[in-house]
Amino acid sequence: MNPFIKIITQPDNIAIVIMIFMVSFFMVWAFQQALRNDKLRLTGYAVEGELDNDVDTYKPLVRIEMIISLVVMVGLTIWSVWVDAPLEEIANPTITPNPAKAPWYFLGLQELLVYFDPWLAGVVLPTLIIVGLLAIPYIDINPKGNGYYTFSERKYAILTFSFGFFILWLLLIVIGVFFRGPGWLWYWPWQEWDTQRVVFEPTRDLSSMIGIDSRSWGGFIVGMVVVCGYFVAGMVAPYKYFKKKCPEFLEQLGMTRYLITAFLFVTMMSIPIKMVLRLVFLVKYIWIIWFVPGGLNF
Repeated sequence: MNPFIKIITQPDNIAIVIMIFMVSFFMVWAFQQALRNDKLRLTGYAVEGELDNDVDTYKPLVRIEMIISLVVMVGLTIWSVWVDAPLEEIANPTITPNPAKAPWYFLGLQELLVYFDPWLAGVVLPTLIIVGLLAIPYIDINPKGNGYYTFSERKYAILTFSFGFFILWLLLIVIGVFFRGPGWLWYWPWQEWDTQRVVFEPTRDLSSMIGIDSRSWGGFIVGMVVVCGYFVAGMVAPYKYFKKKCPEFLEQLGMTRYLITAFLFVTMMSIPIKMVLRLVFLVKYIWIIWFVPGGLNF
C-alpha cells in the first residue's frame, strides 16, 4: 500500500481526499435527516420546515454560513502554511509528463475518453450535463421536499442524483486521480507506477464479435439497431410502467417533460454500461459511422 499512500499524501491530492470524506459525510448526514423526517411523518408529526411558508433565514442559514466561512478561512491559512504548494520545475515544451493529467475537476471527463469517442466525452456529454442541470427546475413538478429533508417523497430524484453525482462524477475523478498511472494504465493501490509498463488489450467493436466488419454497411446497421434500440427501449419501457402503475403522474408530468427526463436518464445510464463493456468485455465502440468525414463513433 506504500505507493497508494504516497499518492494520496501528495500536496495536490490532499484536497481531493478531504473533499471525498466531506461530501460522503454530509451525504450520509442528509440521508439520516431524511429518514428521520420520514419516520416522523409516518407517526403523524409534522417535520420542521414542512409547513413553514415564511422562515427567518438569518439564524438557521446566514449565521451558520458566516461561521463556516470563518472556519474555512482559518483552515486554509493553516493548511497553506503547513503544506507546501505542489510547484514543479519550469515547464519544458519538449517533455510531456507521464501520466499527463488534467486538473482534478476535469479528470472525470479525461477518464471518459477511455470509453467514449473524444467528441462524445469532451463535448456532447458535458453539454448534456449542463443542459440537464438547467432543465431540473422545469421538469421537476414535485413540490415536496422544499425546506426539509425527505426521502420517501422524492426517492427517484434523490437516487438518480446520488448515482449521477457519486458514481458518474466523483468515482470517475477518484479513478483518474488514484488509479490511473503512466500511460493512463490502471494501477491498483499496491502496484508501483512503472513508466515502462505495457499492457496489451485487444479491444474490438461490438459488430466484430458476431463476425461483421464494424466499418462495413453491415456493421453500421448492427450498431445503429443496438444504439437506437437502447434509447427507444429505455424511453418506452418506463412510460409503460408509469402508465400502468401511476397514470396520474404521467398526465401531470406531460409528454414533453417525460421525453426530456427519459432521454437524459437513458443517456446517463449509457456511461456505466459502456464502462462495463470496455473494462469487462474489451468492447471499444458499439456503432461506427465510418462514412462521415472524420468518423463518428459511439
